[in-house]
Amino acid sequence: MNAPTHPPHPEPDEDGHEDSRERPIDVPVHLLHDAAQPPHYATPGSHGFDLCTAEAAAIAPGEIALVGTGLVFATPPGWGLLVCLRSSTPRKFGVIQPHAVGIIDEDYRGPADEVRLQLLNFTASPTTIPAGSRIAQGVFVRAGRARWSLHEPEQRSRGGFGSTGG
Repeated sequence: MNAPTHPPHPEPDEDGHEDSRERPIDVPVHLLHDAAQPPHYATPGSHGFDLCTAEAAAIAPGEIALVGTGLVFATPPGWGLLVCLRSSTPRKFGVIQPHAVGIIDEDYRGPADEVRLQLLNFTASPTTIPAGSRIAQGVFVRAGRARWSLHEPEQRSRGGFGSTGG
């Protein structure tokens, strides 16, 4: 039996770095007030950096609240910032992001463009999120733009949602 093949190891960049974690992007961040905590990676292998609440929030059952982080990011051109909940957040606090993932565009960077977390209390009880809670993570991703062209479909339809089986 043949050993599994792996994709080729990436070529080093001009500084000799082979791993994208060794080539961090420079992202200026502004702390709006003393309660804001700078973003940080919890471990050397973390892809997402922690985002903490800069204010306490009481959220009634079924209510959606916007909770500030106190952070404004100057996301570099060609990049976007995805904001996702930490995996423990629903269990610890009884909240989810009703839109699943927040997208912070590179031009959302003005002095009042605070990254805020939209949170839905999905429980039957009120919940409180203390200030300083590690509740979400940010991940920077390259974000290309599309050039659209209108055309007719090139093949017949596959059959719609769930049409590949199952």
